[in-house]
Amino acid sequence: MHQAVVPLPSSGDVFVDARHPDKGLRVSWHHDAGVVVVSLWRGHTCIGTMQLAPDEVPRLIAALADGLALSNASRPTPEQAS
Repeated sequence: MHQAVVPLPSSGDVFVDARHPDKGLRVSWHHDAGVVVVSLWRGHTCIGTMQLAPDEVPRLIAALADGLALSNASRPTPEQAS
């Protein structure tokens, strides 16, 4: 069952898929419910959600930061590229 588009709460952000601009990821804080919702979108249709406990957010951030660090470490510096 697909959900209708609802406005993004004031605490959150939207990310567009690098390969498919019609796909996106929303991250929204729902402080009243005590969850962070990560949702997947295709166009204006929500196709999946996950409710994440706020105490899990630091682990998610760490996983993203670790991946970014590895990605940056594998890129040649401008001096190495020449």
